[in-house]
Amino acid sequence: MSLPDPPSEIPVTAPAAAGIPPAYLTVSDGAAAPPDTAPLNLRRLVWRLVLGALGVLVLVGFGSVFAASQLAEREAVNDAAGIADVLAEAVVQPALDEALAQGDPAAVAAFDEIARTRILSANVVRVKLWSTDGRVVYADEPALIGQTFPLDPEQLEVLRSPQVRAEVSELDRSENVFERSSGKLLEVYRPVWTPGGTQMLFEIYTAYEPVSERAAQLLRGMAGVMLSSLLLLFLLTVPILWRVFDRLRAAQQQREALLQRAVDASAEERRRIAATLHDGPVQDLVGSSLVVAGAGARAEAMGDASLADDLRRAAAAVRSSIGGLRSLLVDLYPATLSSAGLAAALTDLASQAGSRGLAVELDLAEGVAESLDADEQRLVHRVTQECLRNAAKHAPSCRVVVALREDGEAVVLEVGDDGDGFDAADVLANPADGHFGLRVLRDLAAAAGARLELAAAPGQGTRWRLTMKERTA
Repeated sequence: MSLPDPPSEIPVTAPAAAGIPPAYLTVSDGAAAPPDTAPLNLRRLVWRLVLGALGVLVLVGFGSVFAASQLAEREAVNDAAGIADVLAEAVVQPALDEALAQGDPAAVAAFDEIARTRILSANVVRVKLWSTDGRVVYADEPALIGQTFPLDPEQLEVLRSPQVRAEVSELDRSENVFERSSGKLLEVYRPVWTPGGTQMLFEIYTAYEPVSERAAQLLRGMAGVMLSSLLLLFLLTVPILWRVFDRLRAAQQQREALLQRAVDASAEERRRIAATLHDGPVQDLVGSSLVVAGAGARAEAMGDASLADDLRRAAAAVRSSIGGLRSLLVDLYPATLSSAGLAAALTDLASQAGSRGLAVELDLAEGVAESLDADEQRLVHRVTQECLRNAAKHAPSCRVVVALREDGEAVVLEVGDDGDGFDAADVLANPADGHFGLRVLRDLAAAAGARLELAAAPGQGTRWRLTMKERTA
């Protein structure tokens, strides 16, 4: 779920230096990396498979349409070439004579009768007979007879190297003015000869409709094979994917169980270490502190002031070590967080910080701490702990305010102190190796998908603001 807009600034009662308070700078924008153990969803997987199959079907369908049209056109061109070759050999060439080649009207009329009865048909829509100089010797369109048009390079090549040539006609030449109304046509031409050896060019135009019909036939045949193949592939793939899904789900559950076991083992180990320190070294140090304090009192009673002072200093050092160990115990295993809740755990942190010279004030809105889940409570506790630790290290004897409250649908934690502060922009732009606390806080927020902001300036203290994602009811 996306983060809301940054909440309005929560006022912190810690005093700030005079002047404009420093603006908040983003340390972590809450864009946590998505976990690689997202729950598997069988329905989503099946839908992806179906959509993928439909995508393949669409792509293959477009490819099939193109391939079918190209194949049908090629077949139609070849068929037209074959038809023209047969007509030239069986009908046209036997009817040629020198009179026709010279344009004799009677010869033209006789050839016209042959062309209309034996060549023109529903498929052949135009017949032309050319001389080698581009004169139309015969055409079933009388207006073309006797006109001269320049022969294009392909026609001249056919006359030089006798062959049959067929292609889709462009119909953009001046001699095609009467064919343009017929739509798309196939053009076929080949040389023919009169009995006296005079070369002429025989040309026919055939309808393009058979190409579309043939393409539709090919597409229907390919569609049946394609659809049946995809259906068979889908039926074979689903059981395999189902088995893979089951294995992935089992592996995911195993990883989650191992992760939970590791977390539980880590928590148990932290509890064990804390218990060992509490029942062992801490108790021994407490006993040693009492013994040393008693020895100091006896030395003072015996009048040995120097020895008494040394023993009192030793007892104080032991008590200081005891305090440090107890703080470490709380860091290792904050028992109050799991047993008494977040509010009590924050109170313990404030008490510990007080022993380090900080004056900590808690401002916890009623019911907010209790409304957080376990992960959110741990995040608030860890961030507060780190902020207080940083304050004790870099701003000893300062005053710190810890505020936790709601802001719309978000929960905001703000920790501010009135210490010396620092240049936040410079630190964020050039993080030095010594700013370990900054890296810890940034990693904590990023791992939880929360927004972390920092406002600090020399002489104006330091403020941290953690904005947690919207919570669902």
